[in-house]
Amino acid sequence: MKTKLSLLTLAMISHFSMADVQYRLSITEPEHHLGNVDITFPKSAQAHLDVQLADWRTGRYEILDMANGVRFFEANDSVGNALKWHKVDKNTWRIHFDKPTQVKVSYQVYANELAMRSRHIDDSHAFIDASGFFMYSDSFRQEPVTVALDVPEQWRSVSGMQFADSKHSFKADNYDILLDSPIETGINQLHKFKVDGRAYELVIWGEGNYDVDLMLKDLKKLVKTGSLIWHNYPYDRYVFMVHATSGARGATEHLNSTIIQRHRDRFASRNDYLGFISTAAHEFIHTWNVKNYRPTGLVPYDYVAINYSELLWLVEGSTSYLEDYLLLSAGITTNQEFYQGLTRTVNRHMQTPGREVQSVAHTSFDKWINQGGDHGRNYSTNIYLEGALVSMALDIDLIDKSDGKISYRDVHSELYKQHKLPKSFDTNDVKRILQQISGRDYSGWWATYVDGPAILNFDKLFEKVGLEYDYPLGTKPVAKIEGSAKQAGALLELTHVARGGNAWQAGLTAGDKLVAVNKHQVRKDLATTLSIFEPGDVVTIDFIRRHKLVSLELTLAKGFNNSKVIRAVRAPSARQAKLYKAWTGVAHPNAKN
Repeated sequence: MKTKLSLLTLAMISHFSMADVQYRLSITEPEHHLGNVDITFPKSAQAHLDVQLADWRTGRYEILDMANGVRFFEANDSVGNALKWHKVDKNTWRIHFDKPTQVKVSYQVYANELAMRSRHIDDSHAFIDASGFFMYSDSFRQEPVTVALDVPEQWRSVSGMQFADSKHSFKADNYDILLDSPIETGINQLHKFKVDGRAYELVIWGEGNYDVDLMLKDLKKLVKTGSLIWHNYPYDRYVFMVHATSGARGATEHLNSTIIQRHRDRFASRNDYLGFISTAAHEFIHTWNVKNYRPTGLVPYDYVAINYSELLWLVEGSTSYLEDYLLLSAGITTNQEFYQGLTRTVNRHMQTPGREVQSVAHTSFDKWINQGGDHGRNYSTNIYLEGALVSMALDIDLIDKSDGKISYRDVHSELYKQHKLPKSFDTNDVKRILQQISGRDYSGWWATYVDGPAILNFDKLFEKVGLEYDYPLGTKPVAKIEGSAKQAGALLELTHVARGGNAWQAGLTAGDKLVAVNKHQVRKDLATTLSIFEPGDVVTIDFIRRHKLVSLELTLAKGFNNSKVIRAVRAPSARQAKLYKAWTGVAHPNAKN
């Protein structure tokens, strides 16, 4: 009898879970960033239903407390009777009912977090990331969903999801797809194009100094490059969403779309445009790396807890590294622009004392809690910077040891082939793939550069591929305080004091406001202030700390009036030229024909 009842219960649950979860967002008071959400969950045979709003959103490894915008929560049964509910924790509502019923949930959401790329409503648009708007229940997470928008008729709605029954409604196979398929709706530009049989859209919200023709030209080049690394494309349609804003900046990858935010006046110059197209390349790579293969700990996503992994450097840092390869191979950027970007990355690494303290594995695991600022720079690194350089070191090692036949791109190709979702991969899987493609055991290399702080010899690395890392001609030694500062009225406020440097040893700290050096009033920056001194001079620093004037002595360090740069060697050997092409996809600029 118990068996029959259990089977009956399972059948009821299976039957009840066949229906869609239906979402509706009504833009009610856009000028106040308010909207109303209505959700209909299918019948459930349970005694209660837990509904939750995500505690973080994919692509940003940080607890965001997105439930703080919810007010006027209500729950009703299928005929409109109010259901009892209470909050279990800060982002979980438990709804009680006596018999199986549809559950209808409604609440108001405050959406004014554009820079977080989670929820935003104003009188010109709404950016809808499900993690910031739409609650879910684990009981129905894998059921089909529909989303309907009540928005002004003249607004246009765009998403990576398929349209449902109107131009402002969408459908997805489950909540995970909904959460990874944001919607941009509002007054916007929409440009469609096709490349190799796949459909693409560029939707732009906001006015700015962007050149749409150039964006389309380069995006068409960019999307052709996926086959340089992976054996196929995981989508038939892809949407580039762009926000030209007054302040918000950043980007987030999604399942078959991306959202890119830049200041409206930061598109026109070449450097600004490179910032945009590099971001587009980065998010495009994520279509494979993290959206179609990702580390254990992130599979499946847990939306209400920290998702730990020691491989976030491979998710983000490797993506930052590979974006340069795609841009250079596609002819979107030049060799010189490639060197300039690589120079910035290497110099930032060299100016980050935390590189000697924290490994990429540890910074990956601690990404959720790592802090920035002075202490972060002295004792930590980040998954983007350090991950990109470790990826580069591994790539050059593979290329060098295989005489140009194998590269780090092959690692990512194999990860996609062997560990495509719903599978995941861990550190041992990556090491196994490295041995599989190279025939060599990378455990020792991994222990040195991934599990330990990566002490990289850039001279040796770059020599293998025909580059050099040195000061420009005419560089001269100058006096230096080992730190950085910003103007604070007539003073200079230290924003960073390098761990172990001369300012650190003398007792200066971030937040100190410099008044004078040897009784000479500080000027607009440290370099100008110290220009009358020589390296090795012992000087008196007058500064303000806790509103009091303090003095101390400091020995000026030796610096240089230029930073080191990466450039091509004038006469590369045949091997250097060969490895350079295997590394970048293009010919060495000084190679003999």
